[in-house]
Amino acid sequence: MADLATTVRAFMAKHAPSREEVQNSPLLKPFGQRIRNSELWRFTRRSVPRGVAIGLFVGIFLMVPGLQIVGAALVCMALRGNVAIAAAMTFLSNPATTPFFLVAAVNVGNRLGFHADLTTLKVLSSTHASIGRWFDWLVSDAAPAMVMGLVVIAALFAFAGYWVSLVGWRWWVGRKWLHRRALAREGAPAE
Repeated sequence: MADLATTVRAFMAKHAPSREEVQNSPLLKPFGQRIRNSELWRFTRRSVPRGVAIGLFVGIFLMVPGLQIVGAALVCMALRGNVAIAAAMTFLSNPATTPFFLVAAVNVGNRLGFHADLTTLKVLSSTHASIGRWFDWLVSDAAPAMVMGLVVIAALFAFAGYWVSLVGWRWWVGRKWLHRRALAREGAPAE
């Protein structure tokens, strides 16, 4: 288990923005001291699951690199989630996963009663269409279907992420307590 924690820390250190990078973002400058509040950067049993849920929702729904982290940080300020965790969770939607999320969102939107033509989406992506052609398709029937699909998918991922992280947090803390009790029974000093 220690290897997993080390691997996660190494991944976070390499890929997630640092506290200073997020705080010095030009888009977050107007929020000054509020974003620097230490409560937003602590790892607690309440802030971590909130940060996971916020990061997953904003990362999947927003789909604009750079703005995802800023959006997650702003929502964390309002809901007291962990900003670092939320920023890391936004990386779930990346250039490799974005097409899958978009196609799934259009399918979900179509099932909700909207109509978006998926064959046009496939043609646009395979022909490397211009931004103007993408915008024309998006402004048509596709936008409502995709937006509603993204809301549903983002909410489902956020809900699942919240509960998985909450259960994982409790499991991790429980294991630490069991380890401390075992050390206390053996007479060794607790860590």
